[in-house]
Amino acid sequence: MTGRPEVLFPLFAKLETLPGIGQKTAKTLEQLQVFLPRDVLFMLPHAVIDRRRRKTILGLTLPATATVEVTVGRHSPPRGRGAYRVQVSDEETTFELVFFHARGDYIERILPTGARRLVSGRLEHFDGQAQMPHPDHVLPLEDADQIPLFEPVYPLSVGLSQKVMARAAAGALALAPHLGEWIDPQQRASAGWPAWHEALVAAHNPDGSAAVQPRDAARERLAYDELLAHQLTLALARARERKSAGQPSRGDGALRAKVLAALPYVPTGAQLRAIGEIETDIGEATRMIRLLQGDVGAGKTLVALLALLIAVEAGGQGVMMAPTEILARQHMEGLAPLAEAAGVRLEILTGRDKGADRQRKLDDLRGGAIDILVGTHAVFQESVQFHDLRVAIVDEQHRFGVRQRLELGRKGRGVDMLVMTATPIPRSLSMAQYGDMDISILDEKPPGRKPIRTTLAASDRLDEVIAHLDRATREGRQAYWVCPLVEESERVDLASAEERFKVLRARLGEGRVGLVHGQMPAEAKDAAMAAFQRGETDILVATTVIEVGVNVPNASIMVIERAEIFGLAQLHQLRGRVGRGPVESTCLMIYQPPLSETGLRRLSLLRETEDGFRIAEADLEMRGAGDLIGTAQSGLPRFRIADLETQSDLIRIAQTDARALLARDPDLTSPRGRDARVLLWLMGQDEAIRLVSVG
Repeated sequence: MTGRPEVLFPLFAKLETLPGIGQKTAKTLEQLQVFLPRDVLFMLPHAVIDRRRRKTILGLTLPATATVEVTVGRHSPPRGRGAYRVQVSDEETTFELVFFHARGDYIERILPTGARRLVSGRLEHFDGQAQMPHPDHVLPLEDADQIPLFEPVYPLSVGLSQKVMARAAAGALALAPHLGEWIDPQQRASAGWPAWHEALVAAHNPDGSAAVQPRDAARERLAYDELLAHQLTLALARARERKSAGQPSRGDGALRAKVLAALPYVPTGAQLRAIGEIETDIGEATRMIRLLQGDVGAGKTLVALLALLIAVEAGGQGVMMAPTEILARQHMEGLAPLAEAAGVRLEILTGRDKGADRQRKLDDLRGGAIDILVGTHAVFQESVQFHDLRVAIVDEQHRFGVRQRLELGRKGRGVDMLVMTATPIPRSLSMAQYGDMDISILDEKPPGRKPIRTTLAASDRLDEVIAHLDRATREGRQAYWVCPLVEESERVDLASAEERFKVLRARLGEGRVGLVHGQMPAEAKDAAMAAFQRGETDILVATTVIEVGVNVPNASIMVIERAEIFGLAQLHQLRGRVGRGPVESTCLMIYQPPLSETGLRRLSLLRETEDGFRIAEADLEMRGAGDLIGTAQSGLPRFRIADLETQSDLIRIAQTDARALLARDPDLTSPRGRDARVLLWLMGQDEAIRLVSVG
């Protein structure tokens, strides 16, 4: 199939082809991300107004919407700038219709005294009298069927009305073709889902409030279509990445044995399980694309090193990528003693390497003298060439996209990829975000990591907190003090961090307090971090730049200011910076009272548990998927109908189904495969279609 199927052409035409939509309305709709008739189809009503007829408004709890047959009584035109009022009577009582800024002749025409009319709108109490300001509908009885029993309510933006949306939706439905079935027949039957066209008609014509809930059969089916298209795209990308076959790397275990012997502890069951999964993958002819998810301090670095050593044992090289210079240097420090124990050569390459030193590293890398390279984005440069790159490990913070993964893969022949994330992501989200990867989870803590005592304090107790810090640091302990991102503007964060730095320096004395924030030059940042690591400063004031990976075992106190404005997962990450040494560690969350009920619930959860996965699930429940990962850079798809929080079970089914379909029909040429191609075109997954065409 080379181009979009003809049957879909009308849905991909201009918005102006829909009734009632001119250029101006089309522009307005674009603010709602609606560019095509297809988008109108997928913009489902989010509520429903019950317009079933009543005999009387008596007994209604106002305000409420009512539809009732009335006899038109006395007209009271406004005196001066007041409202035009019309008295009407239903079977049992009298109320008023109220019009502001209305023309009297128009009202007399639609509501002649003595006539019977059907009126529908919102009723409220005013001065002891029931009134309906600006009725939504005023119709002669013979036109009563123009009012739906249940009226859909669409999302709007300024300049759009419900009438315009309803008309556009009806027009889009008239263009929607009857399509073949891309859902597995057994799945559709057991879920009780209607066919695609039927589902659309039902979703746009809800027959009650249950019909606009995510669990309604029609809506659920349409949500599943979206998830299936997305999972098919991920599965195709995965098949494609694997097709560019890897080279099997099998090591004899000698180097890994040396590292394990040098460890002062025994790896956890989870670490051994993850290494087993990775070793199996690396030994196969297809490429590994695996996500290693581990909570703070679960020991991802050891797993990463052992994976890299498999490559070295097999005669190849490995690379580990970190998002920032600070982290790359830290990985380097963490790996160096273990690499030494194994007797392998480890080097670091960042943007700071210049001149002869850089050239020497590049030559050694190309010649195969360097076994393992730790690097930042600098590794992507054209001049960086490996002798035989087998395994690439990516530390997730820069949220590598598929494109960069492919780019790294080109530095060798079918490079095996391991992506690491320290953010425990609820399973449903990791399937939506990383659905093209296999997932290994580290859900145990290595022995010897002490629990962290977490406490809350209101901001009016700052003086006590500072006095306590003074005492603790004089006894040889070190502390982080994290200032909030007050706004998205770096300038304001900066002000808050610099302000706190000045206050602490004035109270505790010159030289005891360091400062690090995102706006500092890299050298200054590294110098401040290094001074803290060496114990020259007692307290490090920081913005959230220290969230990830910073490792100072002697730092045993973490103070987080304005904790209530951080996300749960972020607070959990920050807390994980302490508790790495032999001393009992504390995390103090300072909040600004009054705390909302949700605020209290969130901070209390952190006090109760250190389980990152439990915290992530709770965060998802309280904040929603977009906020949890920060939609802008999350790589999370934006769905129009599917809801990742409430429909996570559907993602799992869609993933299994997509993989099963492609396993049976990799080129999507069977009857169901051809229907699935139509689904991909319908959902605008052109990237996936390209993968099928060239596959």
